Amino acid sequence: MPRSNRPRGRKAAGDEREELDIERLTLGWRRTETRRGTSYTVQPISAANARKGYVCPGCGREIAPGVEHVAVWRADGVLGDKADLAGRRHWHTHCWRIA
Repeated sequence: MPRSNRPRGRKAAGDEREELDIERLTLGWRRTETRRGTSYTVQPISAANARKGYVCPGCGREIAPGVEHVAVWRADGVLGDKADLAGRRHWHTHCWRIA
């Protein structure tokens, strides 16, 4: 007899599932990283959400629209959250990892 790959003993699809946060799914996982004693907020930008072009501060090359990358800003700035967010920079994911 062939083996069944159907899971057994689980609840039906609509029963008591944790609600998904749509913003988290569409924007990615925001995280905090520390580099050289400074905390940064790192927000992944998916290819579907990358609608504008940017210049990567790591390599100086263009991040074209439709290319997955990260937006980075200071998490511990003294001028406040709005100033930190206004000072964010868009990096190629690889450039941010090696920076």
